[in-house]
Amino acid sequence: MKNVQLLILALAMLGIAACTDELNTEPEVQLSLDELLDRDPNAIEGIVSRLYASFALSGPDGSGSSDIRGDDPGESPFLRGIINLQDFTADGMKNRWGDDGLDQLTTTSSWDANNKFFRYLFNRVYYTIPQCNNLISVLGSADFEDEETIASETRFLRALAYYYLIDTFGKGVLATEENLGQTEFLPEVSRQVLFDYVESELLAIEPVIPTTNDYGRANRYVVDMLLAKLYLNAEVYTGTARWNDALFYVNKIITEGPYMLEEDFVQLFSGDNDTSQEIIFPLIADPLTSQSFGNTTYLVNGSLSADTMPLAEFGATDGWQGHRATPAWYGLFGSLATSTDDRAALFWTDGHNFEMADYRTWTDGYPCIKFRNAGFATELPPTSFSGTDFPLFRLADAYLMYAELALRGASGADMSTALGYVNQVRERSNASTIDMAELDLDFIIDERARELNFEGHRRSDLIRFGMFTGSTYIWPWKGNTPNGTSIPDHYRLFPIPEPALQGNPNLTQNPGY
Repeated sequence: MKNVQLLILALAMLGIAACTDELNTEPEVQLSLDELLDRDPNAIEGIVSRLYASFALSGPDGSGSSDIRGDDPGESPFLRGIINLQDFTADGMKNRWGDDGLDQLTTTSSWDANNKFFRYLFNRVYYTIPQCNNLISVLGSADFEDEETIASETRFLRALAYYYLIDTFGKGVLATEENLGQTEFLPEVSRQVLFDYVESELLAIEPVIPTTNDYGRANRYVVDMLLAKLYLNAEVYTGTARWNDALFYVNKIITEGPYMLEEDFVQLFSGDNDTSQEIIFPLIADPLTSQSFGNTTYLVNGSLSADTMPLAEFGATDGWQGHRATPAWYGLFGSLATSTDDRAALFWTDGHNFEMADYRTWTDGYPCIKFRNAGFATELPPTSFSGTDFPLFRLADAYLMYAELALRGASGADMSTALGYVNQVRERSNASTIDMAELDLDFIIDERARELNFEGHRRSDLIRFGMFTGSTYIWPWKGNTPNGTSIPDHYRLFPIPEPALQGNPNLTQNPGY
């Protein structure tokens, strides 16, 4: 794809803007980095903050603005796309709105290249990547403090965007600072090529990025976590398992990182979770200065009802009556009424049916109240937009990854250590501990659901365990039937959006679509 130029307005505020339908647009104002830093010594920090924000916000001017022309600012932000494509396409969560294309996600059926929700995520990936390329291309033109750190962070954010491309669409074009400004359409590259590129980028920056950084910024352990995720899914992405490599980086996070499990599970998903010692990398939300319908506002408000639920208890002023969990999630806890597991209490059951006979009916299925905007340790006033940060990476995930890798035979993994990590995760939520005879891959995939559902991992987990397509595992409304049915194997990838195919003749559609 043609390059998006960096738009820098050296005024009171800095902003980055682009539109994916005019990828060859020239900058309105173009300054050298030296000139920009002369006008505003904090300019680089502002630009980098904007790059981080591209994963949670829709645009530079509040919740009604969009970085991408033609994409709805409420529906299209990156994080909202991750939840839509990872959780609503899987077993644990369903949405009832039926917005143009959303039914097809929540029922894992009738997927095609014209679904706008596929376009939204594809556009977000190819909005973020060129912005990173632009900054990387000019960083060497001036001397400033922490230049190496800024370059490493920018390369990480670019790698993170590519990671989601690898996971969801499996291919695309490889846009870097090396082909910045190229007028010819970039060639399509394979999943393997993208995997190799992301791996090489992360390995290059891992030794040089600091072990500590400001809250919400990438550090060495954030890079390690993305490497571990990449290697954990390597067999899916490339056909070659990389369990040993995944274990190496998971071990680094656990043994060298400063992270520890929070004492209370609820604290991780509350409005003051910015103090958490467990979150490795958050996507930051703010209810006043950086409002978005695409960050945790989507998770909090979308799971509440103004008619039947006490909104203020969850720190909200609005309830959208959209999202409910299915028995495939809360059924893993046994009886919710008698379970000692704190995570089993994070479903609203009053007035709702256990079975999801109709995913369009609000009272079928239990709303998940895992994310809330209310403070845990501090009192916060209810707000229309959520200020709860999204824990993209956290330590409990690393613990469960270690256990999975031990069970998959990763060299150097210790089964007693793996059992200890699993039981630490369970004990934190007052769930009963397990013994070695109970620890197997079936237990791990269920425990990952109990611990991590609604956090953007589930579809990838099910694919890695061979449970997403086919009929090996059936869940409510899989294949658009109430009791679930088999879906074809090509659903392990999403279709390349039609506008992308039209925009670059070198792109081809994924098989089956």
